[in-house]
Amino acid sequence: MTTVMGICRSFRDRAFARFFHCFPCLSDPARRSSWGLKVTLVMLHLIFVGILFVFDGDLIEKTKKEPWYTALYLLLLFATLVQYFITSSSSPGSGVYAWNLTIYRVLIMFKQRQPASSQNGSLNVVIEGSQSGRNFQGSNPSSWTKLVMDMYPPGTSIRSCTCSYCNVEQPPRAKHCHDCDKCVLQFDHHCVWLGSCVGQDNHCKFWWYICEETALCLWTGILYIMYLKANISRA
Repeated sequence: MTTVMGICRSFRDRAFARFFHCFPCLSDPARRSSWGLKVTLVMLHLIFVGILFVFDGDLIEKTKKEPWYTALYLLLLFATLVQYFITSSSSPGSGVYAWNLTIYRVLIMFKQRQPASSQNGSLNVVIEGSQSGRNFQGSNPSSWTKLVMDMYPPGTSIRSCTCSYCNVEQPPRAKHCHDCDKCVLQFDHHCVWLGSCVGQDNHCKFWWYICEETALCLWTGILYIMYLKANISRA
């Protein structure tokens, strides 16, 4: 019995190893979970919509008479799924690019706050180092810590605005996400259905998805109510 189980386990490991060799993007457990969640959400949409077109005879007749009605409904379904994938695959405002962009914005704000006498020289900034981008070189050097602290009220402790996990001084509204294990600019929340955080860079995309999903759910709910009402009255 033990030998049979060992053979089955060895065959399973070889099969998974070959599968992950063909599809290396699925070798990461977090990425597999994310893709599984996306497939589940798409299947839920297709199942609920498919039930209507399979069992609702009135909807099928209406589609033959007024094809534009069904076309609009299917267009909304397609737009919702596309917006879902766009939102879930977009960065919430974390990583080197997002932090560097924030540094650039803060530098512009910092330069505007400086007196006219101190703006005579050029402000050349070179971003080096890790994700935090706290190393600056130039004719008018300013540290990332000072730039961040200038965005807080006077007297704010640097310890209160430093991430204890990433060791990065966070701008206002930035927060460390324990699910993604990274700091997110203008952190809103971690969306389980998206598999990522909602932050500075995808907040607008997230609201577009919510509006489209809400409209699709309301429309689908109305179609189900009409279908149930018609069948109950016939019975």
